[in-house]
Amino acid sequence: MVSPTQHPPSGIKVLIVGAGFGGITAAIECHNKGHQVIVLEAFPELKILGDVISLGPNAGRIIERWGNGSVARELLPITHNNKELVMHRFDGPVVTRTPVTGLKFGSPAFNGHRGELHRCFFRFAQQEGIDIRLNSRVVEYWEEPDKAGVVLESGEGLEADVVVGADGVKSKARQLVLGYDDKPRSSGYAIWRTWFTSEELAKDPLTKFFSAEDTHHGWIGPEVHFLAASLKGGKDVSWVCTHKDEKDIEESYQFPGKIEDVLKVVGDWDPVVVSLVKHTPEKNMVDWKLVYRDPLPTWISKGARICILGDAAHPFLPTSIQGASQAMEDGVVLACALFSAGKSRVPLGVRAYERIRYERCRRAQLMGESTRDKWHKADFDNLMSSEENMRAMDLPHPPWLFWHDAEKHTLDVFPEVAKDIESGKFGTDEIGFQTSVLRRENGKIVVGNRSFEEPSGEELVQVLVKEQVTAAL
Repeated sequence: MVSPTQHPPSGIKVLIVGAGFGGITAAIECHNKGHQVIVLEAFPELKILGDVISLGPNAGRIIERWGNGSVARELLPITHNNKELVMHRFDGPVVTRTPVTGLKFGSPAFNGHRGELHRCFFRFAQQEGIDIRLNSRVVEYWEEPDKAGVVLESGEGLEADVVVGADGVKSKARQLVLGYDDKPRSSGYAIWRTWFTSEELAKDPLTKFFSAEDTHHGWIGPEVHFLAASLKGGKDVSWVCTHKDEKDIEESYQFPGKIEDVLKVVGDWDPVVVSLVKHTPEKNMVDWKLVYRDPLPTWISKGARICILGDAAHPFLPTSIQGASQAMEDGVVLACALFSAGKSRVPLGVRAYERIRYERCRRAQLMGESTRDKWHKADFDNLMSSEENMRAMDLPHPPWLFWHDAEKHTLDVFPEVAKDIESGKFGTDEIGFQTSVLRRENGKIVVGNRSFEEPSGEELVQVLVKEQVTAAL
């Protein structure tokens, strides 16, 4: 069961390509709303891969509803249970201490090992009876007025009322949606990232505190930031270091990491950082080139029978700490929009999904960019000169982001959104241009200057009170 009860069959068949966080969430939520779901995943088996991932309270609100809270309870022992995030200047002084959100936003955050958290999601989907087909690589997408489908590498063809491309930053579905091959480009940054056990850290007085309990520390310097966390009572440690990297990239953007390269960047930083890096098993390190894409003009095909979600639609910078959470929100909104539209109006449901999600995702993306820039471009000489300067380095926790209830919001706004779409209110241009997130200039598509204003105090309070109410279908 998801939220609040299992709904009867809707008659809508959904094919989901990709079993990552966004794809699995879409599958769970679509199944709950009565849709018939098939998930196609290229990998032949589930492996516990990766390192740290963060799911904010807006994602925690989704997880809490799964299995009467059983999934949330399963995650708690393997996720981060620290008390605060301690930010340092690169040479060691503490800049700010930010308490963790706890239940401040009504639901918990879950931060832990990507592979371990994903395994919990995957097993729950299987327990719900969702048809997940591994070793099923999609090589072709197609669309007709009343259906869409895929062709697998094996030659098998499958069709459905709607096909969802949740196949990541290298998405094949995106090419059909856009009508052209959208190549990724370098963001100008890369991340060294790792996950390992803390035995060696416990032997070093400088790093011993990581092994004693759950901790979270960050260091910020010119064009570099370094975040380190320990969890499971200090048993496991993860760190990530974001730095400038102007190298051109192709479709492959993950490489083995080298300790010597990291030390060239942070070798004169706080001795704690230097020791932490030196104690890191090099075999566990990854050099991850941060792929970036400008906002896409649209996430849906012309017939609105194919859509994309998650990284396929909107890659996030790690400083947003929202990539997986926004992918999960995508899955919830799509399931609810299809539920509200019904089988006879599937394209309307897909169009409403895009309309509800597009600007919220862009706003969250921009928050990640602004956080990176304030950490990397701070006035480090004067950073410690005032409380105001130091507090400005806090990791943002905006209520508009964390209080959001994707399910309730979609069910609330769908009637009006659907009415506006059917009346032609938004015109025929792609949503990126309708919202001024994009604009055309000299025959080229460029990112616009859309600003997102914070709601007023009174308006914000009304929104928070409204969104604390759990959806009742």
